[in-house]
Amino acid sequence: MRPTSSRLFLLVSYYIFMKKLIRHIAIVLLITSCNNDDSERVIYNNPEISLNIPIDFPEFNSSVYTNTPTEFGVELGKKLFFDKQLSADNTISCSSCHIQESAFADHNPKGIGIEGRIGLRNAPPVQNMAFMQFYNWDGNKLQLEDQPLVPIITHEEMDSSILEVIGKLETDPSYMELFNKAFEGEGITADGIYNSIAQYEYTLISANSKYDKVKRNEGETFTISEAQGYAVFQDKCISCHNTELFTDQSFRNIGFPINPDPEEGGRARITGLVEDYMRFRVPSLRNIEYTAPYGSFGQFATLEDVLNYLDTGVLEADNLDPILKDNNNRIPLSPQEKTDLIAFMKTLSDVEFLGLND
Repeated sequence: MRPTSSRLFLLVSYYIFMKKLIRHIAIVLLITSCNNDDSERVIYNNPEISLNIPIDFPEFNSSVYTNTPTEFGVELGKKLFFDKQLSADNTISCSSCHIQESAFADHNPKGIGIEGRIGLRNAPPVQNMAFMQFYNWDGNKLQLEDQPLVPIITHEEMDSSILEVIGKLETDPSYMELFNKAFEGEGITADGIYNSIAQYEYTLISANSKYDKVKRNEGETFTISEAQGYAVFQDKCISCHNTELFTDQSFRNIGFPINPDPEEGGRARITGLVEDYMRFRVPSLRNIEYTAPYGSFGQFATLEDVLNYLDTGVLEADNLDPILKDNNNRIPLSPQEKTDLIAFMKTLSDVEFLGLND
C-alpha cells in the first residue's frame, strides 16, 4: 500500500527530527567528554619562589612580576640552562659561556660557539638580572625573556632553531612532565623555554660579598688598603659604577681599544645613531675579580691592565664620555691608588654565589 502524501510528509518530518536529535545527542556527549577531560587534568602545586631585594638594591624590573619565578619554573630553567641539546650539534649549552665560577661569565675574550666559531663579544656575567633594565653589551634586549632565543639561533653560538630544540625536548618524558608542572599542563612550548630560563636567571642574585657584610655590620672590616681603595672608588669611579649594582646601566664610550670586527658598532647597532657609536653598557663591578678578561671583546687580561690604560690615556672620540674628555682623556691614578682600588674591588667577590665556598 503506497503512503498518502500526508503520511509521507510525516515520515520525512520524523526522519529529519530523529537525525537532528541524534546529532544534538552526539554534540552533548562530545562536550561532556571534553568537560570530563578537563576535570581529570592534573593540577600541579607550583609555589612562587620568594626573591628578597638586598639592602639598598633597586626595585625589581617589571618582568619579574609578570614572569614570577616558581619552584618548577626555576627547576626547568636551570635544567635548560645546562642542557647542550639547545645547540645544533649538542655541544654547547648556556652554561658553556656563562660559568658559575666566573660569575656566570666566560674566560675567553669572545664567546665560542659550536665548531669553535668565535662570536662578536665577550660573554657578559649573568648576575642580578632581576634588577637590570637592559641586557647585553648594547642593550638590545629590554626583557630577559627575549634573550634565550638569541644564542639559540645565532650562527656563532648555538646555530639551532626553537623548533629543533622543541623537537629534541619532546623525546624526553622528564621534560614533558617538568614543562607541565611549570606551566599548568601546557606542554613544551617556546614561551615555556624562554620564561623558565629567565626565571632561573632571576634567582641569580649576588649580594653577599665582603663589601656587603661590612655594610651590614656583620663582623667584617676593610683592611687599610681596601678602605683606601673604597675612598679612591668614591672619588674616581662612582659616577659610572654607582648604586649597589655597581653600574648606572648607562651606555658610554670610554675610549677602550676598538673591536676590529666590522660588525661592531656598540649601542649604535641598536639605535642607528652616530652618537651611540662604540658606546656600551657600563658593566657591574660585582665579582669583577673573577670575570676576566675585561672589555666588550676581552681587550684587557687583568684589572691592572684596565687601570693602567685609563691612567695613561684612552682613545679620542667625538662622543667620548665627558668624564674622560674633560680630564685629558684619562683617569689619573697613582701606583698606590691602583693597588688599593683593586683591593677594594676584590671585596665585591661573592664566593657563595660563585660556588667557591665548598
